[in-house]
Amino acid sequence: MAFYFRSMAKKAENIEELPQEEKEVKKVATKKGDDPIDNRGNASYSAKDIQVLEGLEPVRKRPGMYIGSTGSQGLHHLIWEVFDNSLDEAMAGYAKHITVELGKDGSVTVSDDGRGIPVDIHPKTKKSALETAATTLHAGGKFDGDSYKVSGGLHGVGLSVVNALSTWMKIEVCKDGSKYMQEYRIGKPLADVKKIGKAERGNGTKVTFKPDDTIFSTLEFERKEIVGHLRQQAFLTKGIRIEIIDSREDVPFYYSFYFEGGLVSFVQYVNSSHTPVHKEVFYVHRSYEDIDVETAFIYNDDPDARELSFANNIYTPDGGMHVTGFRTALTRVLNDFARSNNAIKGSDENLTGDDVREGITAIISVKLRDPQFEGQTKARLGTPAARGAVESVVSEGLKEYFEKYSNDAKAIIEKCMLAQKARKAAKAAKETVLRKGMLEGMTLPGKLSDCSSRKAADSELYIVEGDSAGGSAKQGRDRRFQAILPLKGKILNVERARLDKMLVNNEIKSLVIALGTAISDSFDIEKLRYHKVILMTDADVDGAHIRTLLLTLFYRYFRQIIEGGFLYIAQPPLFRLQIGKDVRYVYTPEQKDTAIAEMTAGKKGEANVNVQRYKGLGEMNPDQLWETTMNPEFRTLLQVAIDDAQEADRLFEILMSDEVAPRKQFIQSKATLVKNLDI
Repeated sequence: MAFYFRSMAKKAENIEELPQEEKEVKKVATKKGDDPIDNRGNASYSAKDIQVLEGLEPVRKRPGMYIGSTGSQGLHHLIWEVFDNSLDEAMAGYAKHITVELGKDGSVTVSDDGRGIPVDIHPKTKKSALETAATTLHAGGKFDGDSYKVSGGLHGVGLSVVNALSTWMKIEVCKDGSKYMQEYRIGKPLADVKKIGKAERGNGTKVTFKPDDTIFSTLEFERKEIVGHLRQQAFLTKGIRIEIIDSREDVPFYYSFYFEGGLVSFVQYVNSSHTPVHKEVFYVHRSYEDIDVETAFIYNDDPDARELSFANNIYTPDGGMHVTGFRTALTRVLNDFARSNNAIKGSDENLTGDDVREGITAIISVKLRDPQFEGQTKARLGTPAARGAVESVVSEGLKEYFEKYSNDAKAIIEKCMLAQKARKAAKAAKETVLRKGMLEGMTLPGKLSDCSSRKAADSELYIVEGDSAGGSAKQGRDRRFQAILPLKGKILNVERARLDKMLVNNEIKSLVIALGTAISDSFDIEKLRYHKVILMTDADVDGAHIRTLLLTLFYRYFRQIIEGGFLYIAQPPLFRLQIGKDVRYVYTPEQKDTAIAEMTAGKKGEANVNVQRYKGLGEMNPDQLWETTMNPEFRTLLQVAIDDAQEADRLFEILMSDEVAPRKQFIQSKATLVKNLDI
């Protein structure tokens, strides 16, 4: 079972609109006569623009090859495939309104006001272009360079795969004043495309499908995930209204996104829990050698950098050439400006890339033909031309921005110079610690009760709360492969602390040494001494706080440990129930009531049940702790995983930063969900 970091979708007044807020910034960013690339392509969208590459037969046999998995991720991919077709129309300038509706019967409907899928006869297949697009793999306008200059969607498998993996699908097209329709069952048309009347409004396409329960392991659509994805796409395609209607509930849920500000609105949204250090958001949108470049950023008072990058609206979490170009331009222009204004003099050290990125919230978006993605998960843009395009556009735009907004330029340089001083101070503190041999793993902390195994793959480290629980854990563990590290009290909140202060904190220092990986730029995942790092805290409010502080530390400074699947949360029982020799451990009040009913069935009542509630791990004797929480044969562990890095980042900022207002709003909005309250 995986433990995911996810922010909750906001339900109050579910309309997000940021109308024209940043006109002044746009005027500076775009030079007269230097308009962004025209993505409209061929406006006469017809059957000849549908290019056919191969058949559809393999999809049902090997669905994972086309949508990644047959679990929740693959299920949602069906929505994205249909939605991306509508988004292509929007990016090309032909659609302004897209709606996604979740039906009570498990179906999904995606509709747009674009040109409408062509319905005339395809010259190669001799069938309607609509039927060709829905029944032939890799048949669609995005494979024809004239129909779309750029296209969203990572795989681009389109309607045909959604059709093949659905119990049924229905497509309605309004085009040239008429309305057409075709229905399908498991990928096969029930009849030819037929004209069913006049179009009520303008052109557009409406696709309704129901995923096949014989293919997917789950048919439950996650509204939070869909809302987050649609919000992101609305930011990236400014001026487009995107709506979601969830009709699965008695009172339908409605959410609407419309951001005239585009990336500027996106930056403000991501940065909402931090205080900006300058007034005007930097924004530039231009084309360079047929690559559309759009970038926005602002600096805030937080030490962390937040860079979100996209290629053709596809999120690239590992960055790539477009991010490299952005960083190069940023570092060079800031150093040039600092020297020309005597902030850096003579032989003084230049600002580094880390200095100029500290505290930045940046969105980098490029649109280009045939983007080349790298890595197994396609998470990095590898197109070399993207680097030069972004570097050129950002350099020119940033120089103009500094000329227009001199006060903002000064504030940004001061922020970067402070980051440089802090970096040097942290480096000095780190070198002092290293000289004492405290982070090199030569001497493990005295409080660590290590295991005898030296094989990381077999070894476990339990990080426990206090000496009391540490004592029970040390006595109850299997010394061959289980190590125990007790921490005293609540560790430092690293969301509010710099590295130099972290390294003088004894509890964090002990943890870093025990892990063996070092920290910051010296971090090496290959040196991790345990392949299961298990957080074991009390099942009360204080224990939850300590666990949150530890999760913040791992997320901010040991993220590769999470991404490698090495971090876990122990699940100790909340109750011990006993009647005679019948002893059971349960984890929730509901499980307790069920267990008591089972244990007393046919007996004289529950008076004979001895119920012990564990307020802390220290109340368990070593044998009980081993049996319930540490024995690999019977224990339950939650593996910590990052499902949505952007939302996880926002959630940590809200809960752990110095900003009170966002945290207060979060607590108020979630107050009714509280289950563990100390009063």
